[in-house]
Amino acid sequence: MSDTTTQPRGRIGRIVAASLIGTTIEWYDFFLYGSAAALVFNTLFFPSADPLVGTLIAFVTYAIGFAARPLGGIVFGHFGDKIGRKKLLVLSLLMMGGATFAMGLLPTYESIGVWAPILLTVLRLVQGFALGGEWGGAVLIVSEHGGDKHRGFWASWPQAGAPGGNLLATGVLSLLAAVQSDAAFQSWGWRIPFLLSGLLVMIGLWIRVSVSESPVFLEAQAKAEAAAAAGVKEEAPVVEVFRRSWREVLSAIGTRFGENISYYILTSFLLVYVTVHLELPKSTALNAVLIGSAVHFVTIPLWGALSDRIGRRPVTLIGSAGMAVWAFVFFGMVDSKSFVVITLAVTAGLLLHGAMYGPQAAFISEMFDTKVRYSGASMGSQLASILAGALAPIIAVELLKDYGSSTPISIYLCAAAVITTLTVAVTRETLGRDLTRNKQDEDVAPVPVAAGGHRG
Repeated sequence: MSDTTTQPRGRIGRIVAASLIGTTIEWYDFFLYGSAAALVFNTLFFPSADPLVGTLIAFVTYAIGFAARPLGGIVFGHFGDKIGRKKLLVLSLLMMGGATFAMGLLPTYESIGVWAPILLTVLRLVQGFALGGEWGGAVLIVSEHGGDKHRGFWASWPQAGAPGGNLLATGVLSLLAAVQSDAAFQSWGWRIPFLLSGLLVMIGLWIRVSVSESPVFLEAQAKAEAAAAAGVKEEAPVVEVFRRSWREVLSAIGTRFGENISYYILTSFLLVYVTVHLELPKSTALNAVLIGSAVHFVTIPLWGALSDRIGRRPVTLIGSAGMAVWAFVFFGMVDSKSFVVITLAVTAGLLLHGAMYGPQAAFISEMFDTKVRYSGASMGSQLASILAGALAPIIAVELLKDYGSSTPISIYLCAAAVITTLTVAVTRETLGRDLTRNKQDEDVAPVPVAAGGHRG
C-alpha cells in the first residue's frame, strides 16, 4: 500500500474521525484530572495549610496516572499486536470513561477522610492504564490505513486529540468558573465535567465500533497464522521489541522527552504558576490555555503535512530547538500578568510543541515492524510519559517552591528540549517507509529527504 489513493477518501476520513473523537475524549478525561488537581483536588482531597504543598500532593497522584501508562502500553500493545487494534481501542475508551465518571461521584476528604484520596488515586491508575493503550492503537490504525505519501498528515489527526481534549476540559471548566461562584464550584460544580464524560464516551463508542480493522495488521496476522501452521514459533511482541527494536524504543523515548515536558509545563503547571505564584484569577490561565489549545488543534495537522514534504526529523527539530529558546522567553511574558501577553506566550509555545507533536505519530509508527508496532510504539511513548510528563509538574512546582523563581524551570524545560533535539538529530529519517515490509527486508539507505523523494 504505497499511497492513500489505495484507500477511498471517505474510508480514511471515517478512520481519522473515529480516532480523533476517541483520543479527544480520552485526553479530555486525562487532562480534566490535571486541571482539577491544580484548582480543586488540592483542597478537597489533599487539604494542607500550604497551598503549594496541597498542590504538590495532588500532582503526585496526577503522576501516578502516568506510572500506569507503560503497563497499559505493554498489555494493550501485546493484545493489539495479536488480535487487532480496533478491539483494544474500544476497551481503552470504556475504561477511561468509566474511571472519569466515577471520579465525579467520589465523596471528598471532609466526608470519608483518607479513603477519598485513596479512591481517587485508584481511579487515576485506571485512567493511566487505559491511556497507555489508547495512543498506540489510535495512531497506528490511522497510519496503517493511510499510505506512505500522506501518512504524516493523516496520522497527526489523532495527535490533535490531545489539544482537543485539553480544549474541551479547559473550556468546560472555564464556563463553570464564569457562571458559578467559587463556593459553588468548590462544592459541586467541579463534578459536572467528570460526569459529562459518561455521555462523551457513549458518543465515542458509537463512532469507534463502526471502523474497520487495519489492513496492514490483517496482512501481518495472516502471515503469522501461516507461519504458526508451519510450526514456526514466534516470541511475544514485548519480548521481540526489547530483543530486536530496543534502539527504536530509546529513539521514541528521546523524541517524546522534550515534547512531553513542554506540554505539561505550558498547560497544567501554568495553572499553578498563574493562580498561586502570580495570584491572578484562575480564569486568566484557563482562558489563555483555551485560546492556545484552539490554535494548537488547528496547526498540528499542518505540521504533520509539512513532515510529508520535508521529513519527520526537520519538522521535529524546528519545534525542539525553538522550545529550547522559548523556555526562557515564556515565563518572562507570563510574569507580565497581562492576559494578552500570557495568551501569546502560551500560544507560541504550543505552536512549537505542535512541530514536535504533529509528525510524531508517523515518525514513531514508522520505526517499528507491523508485528510489534503496537507494543513498540506504546512502550516508547509511555516510558517517556513517566520520565517526562509525569514528573514535569512535580519538578516545576518543587522548583518554584524552593527558589520562588521561574528561572530554574526555564533551565529544566530547555534541557528537556535539547535532549529531544540531540535524539532526533541522530535518529534515521523514516519518511516514505512502506509499513507492510519488515525493516530487515528493506534497503537501509537513508531517504533522500532533501530532494523530496519517497521510499516505498
